[in-house]
Amino acid sequence: MSAVFDQRVQARLIAEPPADRYFDARLRYDESDPLAVRLVFPADASLDGAEVAWAFARELLDAGLREPAGEGDVHVWPRDGSRTVVELLSEEGVAVVEFTSADLRRFLLRTYDIVPAGQEHGELDVENGLAVLLRGV
Repeated sequence: MSAVFDQRVQARLIAEPPADRYFDARLRYDESDPLAVRLVFPADASLDGAEVAWAFARELLDAGLREPAGEGDVHVWPRDGSRTVVELLSEEGVAVVEFTSADLRRFLLRTYDIVPAGQEHGELDVENGLAVLLRGV
């Protein structure tokens, strides 16, 4: 059984003034998918009224706490010593969300307690994996 945990975090959706909006989001980590973290927005914070989850690399979140990071659909950067911004790009548009950096760091520390950095692939048994695949042929 893999370890899964959620951490509630206060988020601020940055929009054209005066439309900034605060809401509770959740950060989720699942040991069975050790390379990823998930940012879960509640239904009342999404455009279509349904809960939305974004998955992206744990390493990206870690790097973005120190310096601008990301390519593609997710970018993370420190705003100042106490806040971090996550930018999410989709076909529907762009969401720019700000978090307290300490909350993100606390979440990451918990993930590293479960699966340390560099141990995400665990003990891969390549020989056994190949044998199982070949038996299926």
